Amino acid sequence: MTPATDIDVDPARVAEWLEEDPTLQVIDVREAYEREAGHIAGTRHIELNHLTAEASTVDRERPVIFYCRVGGRSTMAAQAFRASGFQAYSMDGGLRRWADEDRPLEPEGGSVADH
Repeated sequence: MTPATDIDVDPARVAEWLEEDPTLQVIDVREAYEREAGHIAGTRHIELNHLTAEASTVDRERPVIFYCRVGGRSTMAAQAFRASGFQAYSMDGGLRRWADEDRPLEPEGGSVADH
């Protein structure tokens, strides 16, 4: 199932989508210390300031969902990737909302770092 064309995707939908397709491209654009504190299992990490250099490593033929702490950085990433022809989305509310809705973080006992 493909989400609507809106750029924001609810964390619940991201969790469902990951269950349906474990190879879904989900990219954490936060800084390294934020990632180490806690992240969504099976996601890739590319810091926002490295995203342009790493863009060629993202599969253009498949949807990509970006996330950050609260959604600001991931929205910028999704907008930039959409402008380049990607089917790109931002997880609405970021990892803060993901965790507030009691979804799991890695490592076990992980948390959402302050920015």
